[in-house]
Amino acid sequence: MSFKPLRKAVFPVGGLGTRFLPATKAMPKEMLPVVDRPLIQYAVEEAMEAGIEQMIFVTGRGKSAIEDHFDIAFELESTMTGRGKSLDILDATRLQPGQIAYVRQQEPLGLGHAVWCARHIVGDEPFAVLLADDFMLGTPGCLKQMVQAYNQVGGNLICAQEVDDDQTDKYGVITPGARDGALTEVRGLVEKPKAGTAPSNLAVIGRYVLQPEVMRVLETQEAGAGGEIQLTDAMARMIGDQPFHGVTFDGVRYDCGDKAGFLQANLAVAVEREDIGPAVRAFAREIGACS
Repeated sequence: MSFKPLRKAVFPVGGLGTRFLPATKAMPKEMLPVVDRPLIQYAVEEAMEAGIEQMIFVTGRGKSAIEDHFDIAFELESTMTGRGKSLDILDATRLQPGQIAYVRQQEPLGLGHAVWCARHIVGDEPFAVLLADDFMLGTPGCLKQMVQAYNQVGGNLICAQEVDDDQTDKYGVITPGARDGALTEVRGLVEKPKAGTAPSNLAVIGRYVLQPEVMRVLETQEAGAGGEIQLTDAMARMIGDQPFHGVTFDGVRYDCGDKAGFLQANLAVAVEREDIGPAVRAFAREIGACS
């Protein structure tokens, strides 16, 4: 069975990044670097690997650095060319007009509202949602794993990860049905259930493949947990009407919306780099010996 191809991805990047103040006072949190690439570039490269053709950024005030990052930097490129330096390192940042679109989320009303702001660009097509804060390391990339699952079962998919029972109040959590390898049937979703009340320990993390009907649900979605329009609530209303599965990610996820998680991601990437890995590992051993 073939399903409508996945061509578009939505990147909600309108958040204020208050957990990283003062660093994010003037710089978008999505531009925080893991070694030498900003978080948002990792997410875009993950989408490109999965075959996504159009990147849709839902931005807010003060996010112009993201637009600049994915534009052609004429002065920089001219200087590099004049000095005989290769521009290959900039390839993933030079998106063409047809590859990229921007829409403004004028009020911070939640993830569901941010996704809904992209409805006119998404149109009547399935689409992916990627949260750059969730930094995913795996081969193939997380979204490609989900696209492979989508080509098998269609419908809606969410990325799932097992979490400790005392951490469920930080996530949307799956009420599971039948399981088949990495695929789990989703029979229900609960947003941020208190510890001890969750239907499972399968948490929803920041990758989604959704059918366009979710936009019509979000149109009338009321505020949920935290007084925001929750994407999880809208997805829960679609369960039973369309196929819904969780895909357990074969890889490692770092929560880069958290300072400790962000530093862990930097260290994990740095120690594997051929150019800086030996120095970073030596330093880690040195400070470990001193503690």
